[in-house]
Amino acid sequence: MAHQKLKLVITAGGTREYLDPVRFISNASSGQMGYALARAALRAGHTVTLITAPTALKPPQGANRVSVRTSDQMFHAVKEAFSDCDVLIMVAAVSDYKPAQTSPVKLKKQKSELTLHLVPTRDILAWAGRHKQSFQRLVGFALEDRDLFANAEEKLRKKRLDMIVANTPEAIGVGASVLHVKTPDGNWQTLKHAAKSRQAAALIAMIEQLV
Repeated sequence: MAHQKLKLVITAGGTREYLDPVRFISNASSGQMGYALARAALRAGHTVTLITAPTALKPPQGANRVSVRTSDQMFHAVKEAFSDCDVLIMVAAVSDYKPAQTSPVKLKKQKSELTLHLVPTRDILAWAGRHKQSFQRLVGFALEDRDLFANAEEKLRKKRLDMIVANTPEAIGVGASVLHVKTPDGNWQTLKHAAKSRQAAALIAMIEQLV
């Protein structure tokens, strides 16, 4: 049975939160899973907007690519694309904190200690959960190093998601991983260790069933 053509917004990569023009706080996300999902969705005939933080990856041909660096930029890009999409898949590793102030000039090294004042970033997924329309579906990712299922289920519930994909830090920067998937009414399903391209194709098939 052929599935309807969907408009997907997929976020990828790790955001950068700048201390000054050259230094930033970030994380180890490679963007591989987000890019693999974009490719799998395009192969399945869907329309893809890929909102991507900096990565070393080649962008998938056929995707509408929106390049961002910071969590604020990613929030604005998601906000702009959200109302017109059927599914938002938040794969990006968005920084949880950002510097309270960014210096307009490069900070010089001093002999004294440097203390950073960090403030929470916007929660893009929670915003989408509050603003989604009845036809829209939200898919979130949970990277947890302890209490994987409990923490992922809490995220699924709190952020009003339609699907959560959980994994561990072992998935960062590698080409293959194990994934655990849950919908609000379903049981956990495990996608055994496989290449991220294969995991992405399986996830897109599951997302098609959601809509």
